[in-house]
Amino acid sequence: MIPYGKHHINKDDIRSVIKVLKSNYLTQGPLIKIFENKIANYVGAKYAVAVSSCTAGLHLSAIVSNLKKNKTLLTSPITFVSTANSSLFCGGKTIFADVDSKINISTEEVNKICSKHKIDAISPVHFGGLPCDMKQLKKIADKHGATIYEDAAHAFGANLSDGSKVGSCKYSDMTVFSFHPVKSIATGEGGIITTNNRKIYERLLILRNSGIEKNEDNFINKNKLKGKKTINPWYYEMQELGYHYRITDIQCALGLSQLKKINRFLIKRKNLAKKYDLEFKNLKNCKIVHEGLRNNSSNHLYVLNIDFKKLGITRGKLMKLFEAKEIGTQVHYIPVPSHPYFKKNNHNTTNLPNSYKYYDGALSIPLYYDLTNKQQAHIINQVKKLIR
Repeated sequence: MIPYGKHHINKDDIRSVIKVLKSNYLTQGPLIKIFENKIANYVGAKYAVAVSSCTAGLHLSAIVSNLKKNKTLLTSPITFVSTANSSLFCGGKTIFADVDSKINISTEEVNKICSKHKIDAISPVHFGGLPCDMKQLKKIADKHGATIYEDAAHAFGANLSDGSKVGSCKYSDMTVFSFHPVKSIATGEGGIITTNNRKIYERLLILRNSGIEKNEDNFINKNKLKGKKTINPWYYEMQELGYHYRITDIQCALGLSQLKKINRFLIKRKNLAKKYDLEFKNLKNCKIVHEGLRNNSSNHLYVLNIDFKKLGITRGKLMKLFEAKEIGTQVHYIPVPSHPYFKKNNHNTTNLPNSYKYYDGALSIPLYYDLTNKQQAHIINQVKKLIR
């Protein structure tokens, strides 16, 4: 079976992990800081805080954005649920702005909603690896006093229109990446938050480590630091409610090895996507999502938008037909406000026509570094046979 997405692991990756397994540190060791510095340098941000998952990163970003009861996050309905949940974890509310033709959050809709409602934070989702219009979103957020934390789970390695990297936080307060196995680089599970704000950085470090402060300069009870005759070297303080969201040295060793190959990964994904675009450009009953927009994208997903009514077949049936040909497919994503939890809790489910129209036809086909020319040719052949 050809999966819709897959990680690439080589001997260098394996050696890097084995080296850590033979070292003195499996977690809370030196590789975490090295990994953070390498990621920050790659995207052009001042700081990076590695965490156990992208979801953890979004949660911490919501806390730092002061999302809590009576505070509201605005995000896209076409995303994994973690984006919307980040505010709910903090007791806040989440509402949704419709997507544009690129399936990214519509700046026009964001502006309308911010003009009518008090929005405290915006979390744009770079869907499929294609960056949102961050410059315009920054203008809107500044006008209405909202923070921005980017959900860049799909977009490690992507570039904004001005050439800066997603994650540079040029137009945001924080950016959160995922290093899940199907993403640009893998650490197993894991994620990272980038920022240019020193205070945000220092708070994120504490929040990911159970709210614990170990820097004696920041202690509240400084008198506890010293005993009668000596310094108490064990002393630390829990200064706020934090979480065990730490990443391990094992994961960071893998991430550092993967990072060395990022340019190769991105080029291969882009070439595969462009090949699909060329082959499917005249396909009837089907539109290509992000056609002609491959150069700035990290090309995490390749999505076809199919008119199933004209095709005369259901999406489920089509997926089964692809499966019979050893081709895995997936749907990204069910609109978040249509999930039972969000309906039950009265999150807005209307005025999202573009999102629901997109969802009705969305189907992701395989795109990943190890996809061979032979496999892609087989996929192209079957798509042309089954969607016509």
